[in-house]
Amino acid sequence: MDHQDVQAAVAEMLAVLAPCTDQDWTVPAGSLEWSCRETAAHIGHDLLAYAGQLAGRPADAYLPFDLRVRPTASPAEVLQVAAACGGLLCSALATADPSLRAWHWGRCDPTGFAAMGVAETLLHTYDITRGLGVDWLPPAPLCTAVLDRLFPDAPPSEPVRVLLWCTGRGDLAGLPRRTSWVWNAARA
Repeated sequence: MDHQDVQAAVAEMLAVLAPCTDQDWTVPAGSLEWSCRETAAHIGHDLLAYAGQLAGRPADAYLPFDLRVRPTASPAEVLQVAAACGGLLCSALATADPSLRAWHWGRCDPTGFAAMGVAETLLHTYDITRGLGVDWLPPAPLCTAVLDRLFPDAPPSEPVRVLLWCTGRGDLAGLPRRTSWVWNAARA
């Protein structure tokens, strides 16, 4: 996965959520405890954190910074922040040497950071759409790429449903619903 995949995920987020910014974003984002607004800010936070890791190349921890979105920011402005952070991650990925490694619970390469950026964007966009009552599912090609990179042990089935199941957001026939999970981004 690479910067183009992150661009596609951010574009998808904006396409589905931008028309909804006049709705009440204080409602819970699907099954999350966060509001839709907090969840959108979290997308920005993670995308910025991944960009920081790529640029700073820490070997054993996350860099000690956080994104703070002003409490007065409107839903449209929070989406702008998330998109800007996605742009920063895209820039970091586009210039990263493939041999670069930075910490994310181990040594992670640029493809891992791209996959995590796509996953965070798509999954939390899904959560927000559940909260806002919007009928939307993440695009299958991006879900397939995320599964291939972050969930190598995922069961074979329709990729959107599998990604939602892998992250505790959905059911798969014959399998218990996941209540905890972790993805495998680190590579030696």
